[in-house]
Amino acid sequence: MVSVHEGQCGICTHFGEGHADKILAQIRATKEAAETFVDDCGHPKLVPLHLKVTAVSGCDGFEPVTH
Repeated sequence: MVSVHEGQCGICTHFGEGHADKILAQIRATKEAAETFVDDCGHPKLVPLHLKVTAVSGCDGFEPVTH
């Protein structure tokens, strides 16, 4: 497991956007994720790229999840 910090994909609203998943909820609640967990980036500027990212990836388009 790796720790997910502010500015990283695991706690970004665009991580896994478009589907609800227990794993995403768990990552956001515990701020920990498996090193190998990969999901879609739903950032509007990146959607055409079909980008797959880990929970500890990051970009300038980070938007924190609102609970």
